[in-house]
Amino acid sequence: MTTKKGHLYIVATPIGNPRDITLRALDVLQEVDAVICEEQRVGTTLLKKLGLPNKEIILLNEHNEAEQTPAIGMRLLQEQSLALISDCGTPVFADPGATLINYLVEQEIPVVPVPGPSSLMAALSVLNLKLDRFIYAGFLPRDREERRKAIKHLRHLRIPIIIMDAPYRLGPVLEDVEATLGGGAPVTLAFDLTLPGEAILRGQVGNVRKRVNQRKGEFVLIVH
Repeated sequence: MTTKKGHLYIVATPIGNPRDITLRALDVLQEVDAVICEEQRVGTTLLKKLGLPNKEIILLNEHNEAEQTPAIGMRLLQEQSLALISDCGTPVFADPGATLINYLVEQEIPVVPVPGPSSLMAALSVLNLKLDRFIYAGFLPRDREERRKAIKHLRHLRIPIIIMDAPYRLGPVLEDVEATLGGGAPVTLAFDLTLPGEAILRGQVGNVRKRVNQRKGEFVLIVH
């Protein structure tokens, strides 16, 4: 057995290419009593692809995490094993789950990482510069002026900045980086990693923005 009773497993799933799932992740998802995910459709689709169409799904999202957390904790105390996945990649990172994990730690219920795909680490692994440290800026403010203020503040730290956001905000984020730091600011854009349309664009932000044009997709933007 890969799993233990009364444990919550934080399972990384593919960010695009379904073959990137690990053997251990497959074992865990097969053995647990139920899988916790943010969206029913995404969770059901993934489990079907993995040959687990009848696995129970527990929904956990920003709207119900507070009320679901004690119920999940009770199931674990009753010696069930559960797995938490996100829509893609490594769970909890910019996704629901932090409230649940904090509650379980307080209850001394074991939480076990099952590492695997991560868009952030995939993007960092192909950088053509030495990376001793970086700032993860994550999702910047939605308001344009606030976003530009945040970019300006982060640039003062003089270390690489990692920015992620929704696919439809790729254009506005690139525009704000250019407007704030100038068109010559060096960037690396990792776009739709592991998918057929994968692209890794390097160069000045002004040129990268022109190459992106109106494309939308999952992305990690690194400002050098």
